[in-house]
Amino acid sequence: MAHLTQRRPENVAGDLYVDRTCIDCDTCRWMAPAVFRREGEQSAVFHQPAGSAERLSALQALLACPTASIGTVNKPSDIQAAQSSFPIPITETVYHCGYHAESAYGAASYLIQRREGNILVDSPRFAPPLVKRLEAMGGVRYLYLTHRDDVADHQKYHDHFGCDRILHADDITENTRCIETPLSGTDPISLAPDLTILPVPGHTQGHTVLLYRNQVLFSGDHLAWSEQMQQLIAFRRACWYSWPMLLNSMKTLLNYSFEWVLPGHGRRYHASAAAMQQALQACIAWMERTP
Repeated sequence: MAHLTQRRPENVAGDLYVDRTCIDCDTCRWMAPAVFRREGEQSAVFHQPAGSAERLSALQALLACPTASIGTVNKPSDIQAAQSSFPIPITETVYHCGYHAESAYGAASYLIQRREGNILVDSPRFAPPLVKRLEAMGGVRYLYLTHRDDVADHQKYHDHFGCDRILHADDITENTRCIETPLSGTDPISLAPDLTILPVPGHTQGHTVLLYRNQVLFSGDHLAWSEQMQQLIAFRRACWYSWPMLLNSMKTLLNYSFEWVLPGHGRRYHASAAAMQQALQACIAWMERTP
């Protein structure tokens, strides 16, 4: 829980606030940009929610915060409505799970709802309200992990839902040695007619991304939109394996069509397939200029 005694002085007066335990993961700022912004090295409330929509997005951010650094002066009577709003729809069959995990530095997790079995993309916190909602939506058939960093509570989700976990062998660690479906190689892997796993080594040795219906790219930490730079980027300062290899992996994405980039870290990006190709080419050109 956030503590009022640790409330940051940068917060505006009012009920909602961020305390000093914030790790600057950016979650609240992209989930509720009308309420939160960066002040110094941490987030703060710059505008108290006005209206039901802003209030809901602020409470969703509160629940998603990986370090429980967002609090309210008064006990929120509408917190259950915020809990029941997760997972949050992005497209007709794709949802943002919320409940980000501190162990994954606040990475986002997603749900793909499919008649053949739902897929959880990267692991959120194992939070009872979210687990109940996932049960009501059909459970979890696969837990697909983009890379080694965003595995969070994967074991708890496996134990509860009996889901098969998928992770590239080059990113398996002691924490994930019991993975049911280890991947290998660098060739595309067809998980189903509407699901293709693309190995994209660079950020880590075994990083992969998931392409759904030639529409949505679940990009993990490989690719994201930068609000500051106003373009798609790779994370140069957080490239743990090989920047040249990451660049080559990025170029392979030009062979595919998609309209959404849904990252673990960074901002989402939505554009037409043609505009996405242009944005991807601009990202590659920037990477080639960046040592």
